[in-house]
Amino acid sequence: MSSLFQTRIDRRLLLKGAAGTAALALAGCSNAVGTNAGAQLDARVDETHNYLIQNYPSAQALVQNARGVLYMPLMTEAALGVGGAYGQGALRIGGATVDYYSATRATVGFQAGAQQYAHVLIFQTDGALASFRASPGWLAGANAFYAIPQGGMALGADTITAQLPVVAMIFGQAGLMAGASIEGTKYTRIIPSEIPTLGFGGLGLPQMPQMQMPQMGRS
Repeated sequence: MSSLFQTRIDRRLLLKGAAGTAALALAGCSNAVGTNAGAQLDARVDETHNYLIQNYPSAQALVQNARGVLYMPLMTEAALGVGGAYGQGALRIGGATVDYYSATRATVGFQAGAQQYAHVLIFQTDGALASFRASPGWLAGANAFYAIPQGGMALGADTITAQLPVVAMIFGQAGLMAGASIEGTKYTRIIPSEIPTLGFGGLGLPQMPQMQMPQMGRS
């Protein structure tokens, strides 16, 4: 039995927008890299990266070999009628931040009682990364591959093949979370906002204060 629970990635989502890869030229324009708000967010991303590598050493090879890695240091859920979640993060290529992203989710079905969580998307192919960056609002589908340890802190990364376009890792204070999903999460390139950095429980990750959720329109 595999040491990881997995489902096939939704290749249609990954290929969507591939014809618009020329939009990648926008990635370096007005992305706030180097600003104070960007520096604050990068500090959170650094903590998320360090937490992942220190607690799951086998993930280091995945990150090093990735075409790009999206770090979302903290998603905060809020019950607003139908509920929702919001967070900010950064896309890194070769270890350097190239763009900042927001992640929004219009419904709360992540895990019973969960209020805060972090996640990482590892793009293993050029096509998957290009599709993500070219999309004005990349929507995570239902059929993603989730890396979850079956015992201890071993990730079993050797079972993750390079043919998997995107690998998702979702974790809370207790580590990688079984049964968690990013389905319905929409990722949009942003200029990051100023958010104070606080401690986040046992993870040692920064915590976002309560904030007003943005209006969530149709995808």
